[in-house]
Amino acid sequence: MKLVGLTGGIGAGKSSVSSRLAARGAHVIDADAIVRELQEPGMAVFETMVDRWGDGIVADDGTLDRAAVAKIVFNDPDELAAINEMVHPVMKAEMRRRMDALADTDDVVILDVALMVESKDRRNTSAVIVVDVPVETQVARLLEYRGFDEDDARARIAAQATREERLDFADFVIDNSGDLPALDAEIERCWAWIGTLAQTTWPPLPR
Repeated sequence: MKLVGLTGGIGAGKSSVSSRLAARGAHVIDADAIVRELQEPGMAVFETMVDRWGDGIVADDGTLDRAAVAKIVFNDPDELAAINEMVHPVMKAEMRRRMDALADTDDVVILDVALMVESKDRRNTSAVIVVDVPVETQVARLLEYRGFDEDDARARIAAQATREERLDFADFVIDNSGDLPALDAEIERCWAWIGTLAQTTWPPLPR
């Protein structure tokens, strides 16, 4: 396989990029989607979260009330550390299982991880794609499409790596500041670049 990382700041449009790469034949392993699966009712992570924080994080339909969880963990470093301890080891094991299953193929595998730059961990990928937009574009999209107020949008952006840090981390940059035809052109350029990459050594070499 060719294992390629994909990351970008909140509101940059990483999901739009990953879906377009998937449409061209890539397998997308989405860390956030895996976390959502692990937090479904009946899953061990869900039960562990409810044991710690009670039924107040369970919505009326029995699913996880993500807004209630966010209010707890993003306002208390200890609680944020606690949820990371609950989720991250299981998530990483599931991501590794999916990568192992594709290791002997010639396929492109996109490892979609929102906080790859913040963790300074390239996750054994051969290269990293960063989806880039100006900060003011991030703010505008969070207000228009995600229902954030401006203070919250700017706080979420400030809590992540800076734009400059992400660009320094990138092997390839997708500019998503334009319209959809412009993004499609960027995807074509990126797909051609991925075609030049060598197969990823797997399992990863010891560090």
